[in-house]
Amino acid sequence: MDIEARDRCEVNWIVDVAGADAVAGRVRWDPVHSLWNGGMLVVALLAGPLLFSWGALAAFVVLTGLAVLLGHSIGFHRLLIHGSFRTSRPLRLSLVWWGTLAGMSGPLWIVRTHDLRDWAQRQPACHPYLSHRSGLLRDAWWQLHCRLELDSPPRFDLSPLHRDRAIRWLERTWMWQQLPVAALLWIAGGWGFVVWGVCARVAITVHGHWFVGYLAHRRGPQSWLVADAGVQAHDVPWAAILTMGEAWHNNHHAFPGSARIGLRTGQSDWGYAVIRAMERAGLAWDVCLPADMPGREAALREIGPRGLSQNRRTWGVAS
Repeated sequence: MDIEARDRCEVNWIVDVAGADAVAGRVRWDPVHSLWNGGMLVVALLAGPLLFSWGALAAFVVLTGLAVLLGHSIGFHRLLIHGSFRTSRPLRLSLVWWGTLAGMSGPLWIVRTHDLRDWAQRQPACHPYLSHRSGLLRDAWWQLHCRLELDSPPRFDLSPLHRDRAIRWLERTWMWQQLPVAALLWIAGGWGFVVWGVCARVAITVHGHWFVGYLAHRRGPQSWLVADAGVQAHDVPWAAILTMGEAWHNNHHAFPGSARIGLRTGQSDWGYAVIRAMERAGLAWDVCLPADMPGREAALREIGPRGLSQNRRTWGVAS
């Protein structure tokens, strides 16, 4: 599979799902991510108030915004996973590095985790771990501290990513990528800057990502239903700015490969705004919009308050 030529409607990194079962499996403790996620939260809660300063808070806000915007939203989700636009290799690796700096895991783990969930939610039924159908506390424990081992999982083909030495290096060293940033923060403002700029940033990113994802698969506004999908998505409007547009999750399920997720007028989408600016500057090309996914509408049923034809001009669905 060409890494730059993927079907924007498909789960691209899963290539063989014959006989795979999204339901039967066991949730097991994941010590690496559990200790990482829990450790960052404990340090942030215990040391953060003691080492607070306005400068440390500013470092937290700026670095969190950059990592979520450039890294998780643009680099990991819209570029690496869905291939919703193309860019040069140096800029691509820079965006993937920002995604690694967000602190959830390395790029290969993120791709596997995302695409397993994406694939499972398109099945008629899937394990509660993959559908967020358990209660709040159990789902938090599962998502932040455990992993799911399916009895009959689908097969992944990550060979295009494995061939990239930089991607493999980021996967091996994803935790250590915080160290150069921590060193710069320590020079700039001491341990308070490190605690807020690294530990608190990673803790809020990881836990915020889980919480918005939990809500986005349980409750909230919907504009679309996807045919034959056992799990439907919801929008989380209050989180749109905080997630750089990712919280319009119902739109994303409808048009998964679109670089623009905030499709309707008034739906904030800073991720797409940056991609659009990159495109105008010649730094991004082949930017995918709903109009570039012909035939996708056949899999959708619109349930929103406004008809499809009234929104075509606004968000680029072909007539």
